[in-house]
Amino acid sequence: MDRHDMLLSPAGVDALRTALTLADFTANGIAGRLGSQATGGVARNDHRAALRATEDRDRLATLIRVFICDQTEPEPVVAAALAPLSVDEALAGGIVERHGDGLRAGVDLEPYADDWWVLADVPASARPGRPLHAEHVLGIGGATQTLIGAAVRRPADTALDLGTGSGVQALHLGTHARRVTATDVSERALRFAATTAALNGQDWELLRGDLVAPVAGRRFDLVVSNPPFVVGPGTTTHVYRDSGRVGDAIGAELAAAAPHLLTDGGTMQYLANWVHVSGEDWADRVTGWFAGTGLDAWVIQREVADPMAYVNLWLTDVGESADPHRMEAWLDWFDAHKVEAVGFGIVSLRRAGHEQPIVRVEDLRQRVEPPLGDRIGEWFDRQDWLRARDTDGLLAARYRAADGLQLRQEATMGDDGWAVDRQVLAAPRGLRWSEEIDPLVLALVGGADGRLPLRDQLALLAVAHDVAPDELAEAAGPIVAHLVERGLVEPVLD
Repeated sequence: MDRHDMLLSPAGVDALRTALTLADFTANGIAGRLGSQATGGVARNDHRAALRATEDRDRLATLIRVFICDQTEPEPVVAAALAPLSVDEALAGGIVERHGDGLRAGVDLEPYADDWWVLADVPASARPGRPLHAEHVLGIGGATQTLIGAAVRRPADTALDLGTGSGVQALHLGTHARRVTATDVSERALRFAATTAALNGQDWELLRGDLVAPVAGRRFDLVVSNPPFVVGPGTTTHVYRDSGRVGDAIGAELAAAAPHLLTDGGTMQYLANWVHVSGEDWADRVTGWFAGTGLDAWVIQREVADPMAYVNLWLTDVGESADPHRMEAWLDWFDAHKVEAVGFGIVSLRRAGHEQPIVRVEDLRQRVEPPLGDRIGEWFDRQDWLRARDTDGLLAARYRAADGLQLRQEATMGDDGWAVDRQVLAAPRGLRWSEEIDPLVLALVGGADGRLPLRDQLALLAVAHDVAPDELAEAAGPIVAHLVERGLVEPVLD
């Protein structure tokens, strides 16, 4: 797609950037102008304090009122705030629109991070009663932020954003990838993305097409995707939400495409929904997506919703919550396919080139130490370390307990005092896993101070617990590997 196919002309983009910079219309500039109380109110869609703080209508105040508080302001005041961008070009590009006797926001122009701006459509909540465009372009929502936080931020030569929408994922890729390609099925979305890129001084290759079709035959070091993952009967009304695939097929389709998209050592991460079918294990279903791909896979389920809550969420998202026929048809499809819940999570894949790839599909509902992307990168690093060592290699290594590792005990008072019923190791940092352990494993972790090789540590434990050393060593290998994978114990790297 031509870089100049934007909402504004190149000169218009430069003029808009100048206007926003002169006004200090940035996240920090707005917070400084409004103060903490009004800024907190805006986050809750309560604009009262923000409107009181911007009554003087200078440049920054006017932009806050128009693009943050969704107010209609007199045309001369808006013209002064947008200068040197002319009102005529702002109207032609849809940046503002006429409303009543003034101008209001025509797009969602959101200051983001330290000094970025993201352009998207005005959300449905801001214009109740106005139906969303079929190619509605989302701004920075919850799913977007989830993927931003989960992406592994390591230097890459080539990066791909599948289904870029407003372009926010590509913005982040541009900070650590030399070349960024972004695709979308919607030409309208690509116009928004092109404008976002130019406004922020980035240059991406933008291609139109469905999922991986525009980049067939090409490989990338890093691929991210926030696809239209919503589960349902395959009805398509809004491209940001609906893929046209039935059920959760888009997640499986992306998994199948990943081996052909990734360079050696490349990583792909995407958001997905999957169905929980009555009588089936959801993890087995999702594990099947990766059969034959040859890729390492780590899938973490972060949320689960029942069908009614799920349908309500997505109908409300596009302003269709008052349509009982849409709800009935969707819920009937869930019933017919015995769907009792829908899971949401993050799929992280890596082309490591091993004959026996590692595949883990599991719940991770607890809060983790941000950013999640660093934790995911560390998880793959630990897999590399473990895969490079057989049992003898594990026994020869030295280990230490993770920093701040906690022991939690449950005990029952009896005639002879407290009797410990359950012991749990808990990591207060990283992925914050907790793991129930027996006394022998507790002794092993307690002695992991990084000084002795595991083999020597086990020899001492064998004597203390009257266990044959060879038997203990054989049993300890998989246990230690699991504790390392969980990050509860760490190998000492010489």
